[in-house]
Amino acid sequence: MNRPADLETDAARLRAALASTVADSGVLADPGWRAATAAVSRHRFVPGFYLPADERDDRGLTVWEPVTAELDQDRWLAAAYSDATLITQFDGEEPDWKNPQVRHGGAPTSSSTLPSLVVRMWADADVHEGHTVLEIGTGTGYSTALACERLGSAGVTSVEVDPYRLEQAANALYACGYTPTLAVADGLYGYWPEAPFDRIVAACSFRTVPPALIAQTRPGGKILLTLSGWLYGYARVLLTVTGDGTAEGQLLGGTVSFMSARTHAAPAFGNPAHWAADLPGKGRAARHSPDRITAATEEAFHLRFLAQCAVPAAQMTAVGEMVHLVDVVTGSAAALTFADGGWQVRESGEVRLWSLIEEVLDAYDAADAPGPQTFALHVNGTSQYLAHLQLPGLPLPSP
Repeated sequence: MNRPADLETDAARLRAALASTVADSGVLADPGWRAATAAVSRHRFVPGFYLPADERDDRGLTVWEPVTAELDQDRWLAAAYSDATLITQFDGEEPDWKNPQVRHGGAPTSSSTLPSLVVRMWADADVHEGHTVLEIGTGTGYSTALACERLGSAGVTSVEVDPYRLEQAANALYACGYTPTLAVADGLYGYWPEAPFDRIVAACSFRTVPPALIAQTRPGGKILLTLSGWLYGYARVLLTVTGDGTAEGQLLGGTVSFMSARTHAAPAFGNPAHWAADLPGKGRAARHSPDRITAATEEAFHLRFLAQCAVPAAQMTAVGEMVHLVDVVTGSAAALTFADGGWQVRESGEVRLWSLIEEVLDAYDAADAPGPQTFALHVNGTSQYLAHLQLPGLPLPSP
């Protein structure tokens, strides 16, 4: 293992390279953020993390390999300064980094987000010196450190729902000389003791805009967050608060996704076959393929979010050749099957899930495929909805 002096020398070189990489990605119009990226020692915030192996296991699950300085210092340091997201926790269970084990599958519940996205979030939120800032989702503390480096610690507040995660982040932040206000708290409710804020930035996603965040933002202040839902559709929005409990702003472009706030995560829905058993034996020809919202394209990413607004309680899963839609709130279900050169859909329950999605896709096509930036989100005390000149309003779930 390298000596500490060698480690810090290598880390400084890798930090400079990372800052150049992030700058080349086009997100660093403000030179202050480049300087912060070059100054913050990311390796101090990620003593252990997981990287995916090249191949899945015999059950098709991702094999996650633990990476620490003790196991392989060169791999650990190189990954720490890569522009990549590093998974630090699965299923809400903190790993034993003194004796880490290979994992098979699992749901990531904490991570160190790729640096270019972290900086992009801070930059998109239009954060400047003198602003008071609330960060929701401290995670490893790396993003918090960047904000402290750029703005100074005094105006930065960061909350984290996981007490162990916050303890680890706090230790790393204080060791690096950063002293933001930290608290174990559910970001759904902001953090009243330090309110009001000029900017709120969320490093997790929400099904709907939490009213507490609007109430805790100064008039004219801005909230940057990622909207998500049970279909795993995502959209980013930058809201400006008007001061009377309302806010509005445009969706932003790109294909950014964040882990859901834990209270907004999708519920388990059981066995898809049980839901399919009550579907009618005969269906109809589907007007749209499920690929419209599941393909690995930027358009499908956008459409998945729009579809989710139409059926906010729906979840989707594929089993073999069948795509299932399940709504645990109303008991509605749908299944799409490819046969005879086309997709067939069967639906049951009070909500015709795929029919509603098709209506959104029809309207989207008729409007000549409008991009995210053409949609505005309007929020008031009783409702939240997307507006577009050529499409009908799409409500978000009730807050």
